[in-house]
This record gives sequence, structure tokens and C-alpha cells, in this order.
Amino acid sequence: MRRIVIEDHFASWRAAALRALGERLAPEAIEWRAGDVADLPQDQAALDYSEDHGQDHNQDHGEAPGKESTGGAASAPGSPPTTTPPPPPLHVSKEFSALLHDAALYRDPQRWAFLYKVLWRWQQGDRSAASPADVDGARLYHMAKRVRRAKHDMIAYVRFRKQQATASSTPEYIAWYEPEHDVLPWAAEHFAQRMGAASWLIATPHGAAFWDGSQLHVDRQRAVEGEHRCETDDEAEALWLTYYRSTFNPARLNETALEQHMPVRFWKGLPEGQLIPGMISEAKSGARRIAQASSVGELDGKAIPVEAESAQPLRALPSSLDACRRCDLWRQATQAVPGAGPPHARVMLLGEQPGDQEDLNGKPFVGPAGQLLDVAMQRAGLVRKDLYLTNAVKHFKWEPRGKRRLHKTPAQREVEACAHWLDQELQTIQPSVIVALGATALSALLQRKVALRDYLGTPFQAAGRWVVATYHPSFALRQSDDAAREKVLDEISKALTRAQELAGEQGVGQ
Repeated sequence: MRRIVIEDHFASWRAAALRALGERLAPEAIEWRAGDVADLPQDQAALDYSEDHGQDHNQDHGEAPGKESTGGAASAPGSPPTTTPPPPPLHVSKEFSALLHDAALYRDPQRWAFLYKVLWRWQQGDRSAASPADVDGARLYHMAKRVRRAKHDMIAYVRFRKQQATASSTPEYIAWYEPEHDVLPWAAEHFAQRMGAASWLIATPHGAAFWDGSQLHVDRQRAVEGEHRCETDDEAEALWLTYYRSTFNPARLNETALEQHMPVRFWKGLPEGQLIPGMISEAKSGARRIAQASSVGELDGKAIPVEAESAQPLRALPSSLDACRRCDLWRQATQAVPGAGPPHARVMLLGEQPGDQEDLNGKPFVGPAGQLLDVAMQRAGLVRKDLYLTNAVKHFKWEPRGKRRLHKTPAQREVEACAHWLDQELQTIQPSVIVALGATALSALLQRKVALRDYLGTPFQAAGRWVVATYHPSFALRQSDDAAREKVLDEISKALTRAQELAGEQGVGQ
């Protein structure tokens, strides 16, 4: 078993690993030791060629027993100089190289042995070692992922505190941080590029980084005892704490989301971390309900129950449909879709809401359901240009499903919010007959929640007009077979025929 002692960083491991590959040393034949080579005893600070099975096995390899070289390059004291063969050319992909670099920062005493095992497999032509589907590859990806997360966390949660400089060597800013992995050198480079000429120190339990304004010094070997904190007042920190507390809304507290975005283990290193437990406690004990300053909650008075509609402020009615903000459907819709047809049509077809194609075109019933409605109108002897087509809700309500926008039934409050526009159309068009296509359209027309099945096939009068209730064409599209689809389409055609008869013997016109 050969023992290779390296400095505990990627460059030292890489050089030793390439030499080991050049000598065709299998992973199981190497014992990796990491540390400061200069500080180790002489018998350890070397590449030891002694074998577990005696001298004869060494001589089979053409090697003298006890021959040693530091890092595989220099001979041990008292031994003749040796010539180490140059490392073999080894080509790895950019992605595999990035995985090795990141995984090398994973805090695990066995990381160097594992990384050599993966590199050995790659050098032997086994590319599956870099695949997450492989056992070693999965471990490599896990290590790299945890290190990348540690990099992100260190950039996000290091907090510098300004201190009063007592000497030229004293840093202006100081921070204490406990990284999960060996990402201090990487993060130090990040801060050195962004802090300008201001000097700073980041102290960790596993080393420290110091920036003097022009040069970066990283000591990864010296452990820092305790927490290296600055006790001087920092005006910027006080201002930040005031701002942080003022933006906290107890009514919207979500502890799970808070701890996901800012894990509890980082709180002790953050100035605002001292405030968070108290603010959470206040929210649970009543501030969440009040959702205002505590002084407001202490004011005298009693709560008076008020209906939600009565509590709404008076607002001017929107001047045009495009400017309507009576509900939130406009936020995700392309545009409002007004009704279309003759200004004094005798028959009005009232649907539920625009669909995907209607939302894009700005016209009612131009999508698949509208095409099926055209077939029903043709069977009933009606012409689209003689009818007024509109919807109870004027904006398209949808939910994403992959790259598609799927229809979503509007809520009752959204139907009520759009009643203003339907009333305006009824007063302007003054139709003699209204064909309600579906339960939503019928409920909007009657201004109450009703079941469509109670009105199918039986015309009735409402507000001096005939109303004929039938299915929405989209209901026919949702049928599982042609026979069921044809049955629904036939019902719609009959309803349109009945509406034409009620409108007058002369046919439907203006």
C-alpha cells in the first residue's frame, strides 16, 4: 500500500494524482493523506513505496524497498535521486473537470481517495464515472451540488461589520462565517473583486481570509477559535435593522418559506437574525391578526361587523371595457373580448367567457367551440351575422398546462364583477330572445346561482325577454365519442331553432 501525502487542496492532489496515473497505481493501492507537508514528520511527508506484503513485491515493480519521494518528485534523505516519469496526457471534458473542482471542496476526509477513483475510471475509458446514474457518479454530483450550494450560501449570508481602525493593518470590515464546506478561498476571491479598496477579514473555524485593499491572503490551515466579532457600533447596520423590521408584515408570515430561503443555522451570523425570533413570536401572539403597528392595536374602540360589499369604497365605473379592473382576470388576459353583432339583433347568444383563440383575436366564438356553434347555427337555419354573440365574463381565465393555456371556470365574484358590462349590452341591443349557453351564462343572466338541467328544453321569460337555456358548445367537445357529441350538438340546434321561432315568424334580423 503506497501512502501519498499532499497539501489539502486541489492543485496538490491533481499533481500527485497525475503522477500516480503515470505509474498505473490503482485506487485500492494508494493511501491518501492530506495536510501541510512541511509540518508533517519526515517519514510521513513522502510518497512511501513500502508494500504491505514485503520487499519482494516492490522489487517485482523494479523499485528499491523504502524508496521515497515527496509528492512523487523528490527522494527521501539518504536515498539516491530518482527520476519520476512525466504525467501522462489526460483529457477530460469541461463538465467533468468542473465536477472535480467543486467536489474537491467537499469536506470529507476520504474525498481525495474518491476523486482519484473517479479519475482512474475515466482514464481507463469508463465515462460512466461522470454520470449521475452511476454509483460513483451520483456521489460526485452530490458532492459538487452541496459545494455549489455552500458557495451560494456564503455569498448570501456573509455580513461585514465596520470597525474603527486602530492601525494600518487593522481591517475596516470584519465578518464571522461557518461554511459547511471548504469554499472560503472561492468566496474570498468573490468579495475581493467587489469590495474595492476597503480592507476586510472573514474569519471561519477552518481558516481566515484577509483583503488589504490590493492583495488577498488566505490561510486555510489556521483554525480560528470562537466567533470573531466586532463590538464597535456600526451606523449602517443599525439603519439596516430598522429597515428590515419596518418591512416585516406579520399578516403574511410563512415560517416554512422563511426557513427555506434563510436557514436557521445562518441566523446567528446575521444582524437581522437577532430580530427574527422576536418578530415571529409577535406575529403568533396577535400581530398577525392586527397586521399593523402595536400602537394601532392598543387604541380604544370596539370592532363593528360590516358586510364586505358595504366596506368597499365607492369607485367610478370604468369608461371602457379595456380599462376594466373590477376583478383580477385582466392581469393574465391578452385583452378584453367584447360582444359582436348587429346593434339591434333580435337574438343574443350568451356564453361563459372567451377561450384561448378568442383572447388572442379579440372576437367571441372563433375557437373550436365557436366552430361547433357555427355547425349548430347552420342546422337551425341561422346566420352568424344576424346574431349578437357575447359572453358573461369578458376576460379569459386560464391555468398553465405545459405550453398550453387551459380554460378555468370563472368564480361567482368574477361573474358578478362583469355584470356591469352584460347589463350595458342588454340595454343597448334590446334582444327579444337570449340563448344562454351553459350554466355560467344562465346564472349571470338571472343574477343567482342556478342549475342548467332545471331549465333545459323549456323557454321562459326574464325581465320581459324570452330565455332559452342549452348546453355550451365546449360541452360537446368534451364528449368521449361521436354519438354523445352529436346528441349535444342536436340539443343546441333545437334551442337555436326555438329561439328563432320565438323571435318572430319573419326570421331573425335587425
